[in-house]
Amino acid sequence: MLKVLGSFIVFLTILFFPRSAVSAYVLPYPSLMPGHKLYRVMRLFDDAKRYWYWGSLSSYRYNLGQSDKALVEAKTLFEYRQYLLAVHALERSNRSLQRVPDFLRQAKDKGKNIEKYIQEFGNAMDEHKRLITAIKQDTPEKFTWAPEKNTPQVLSIRQALFESEKIRNEITKKLP
Repeated sequence: MLKVLGSFIVFLTILFFPRSAVSAYVLPYPSLMPGHKLYRVMRLFDDAKRYWYWGSLSSYRYNLGQSDKALVEAKTLFEYRQYLLAVHALERSNRSLQRVPDFLRQAKDKGKNIEKYIQEFGNAMDEHKRLITAIKQDTPEKFTWAPEKNTPQVLSIRQALFESEKIRNEITKKLP
């Protein structure tokens, strides 16, 4: 009797739940961080992968992925108060992201349907902006980075975050 009841519940569950699920844009889990022995090797491979992704849509995916990866790295570094490394990761994210509209434009010029990529990119920018806003709330406006044997430098963290937001807003407007 219990087997029949269990089978019936499983059957109803399968019958009434949707077969597909829609999820929001998800940023990647942080990979190797600065200070890890293999971090430089990973960065080298990431740079070399650029030549593997030579089509317009695959280059779009590569650059968006690299931007996501660098943004998550920056978020993690900001959380650990490694502000100099975080600002550099944020700049890397911005550079990768600025290439994206050109690749989407190339794909559109070749006659490819890019509607789903534009929608994906919009979702990605919403997630980027949400993350940058959260970072702004938890970080100081400026920070003096004082290495042991070098001269200190003032990092304008808030300015770098505002610049990242501005870049993401401008790129969204540049889409084909």
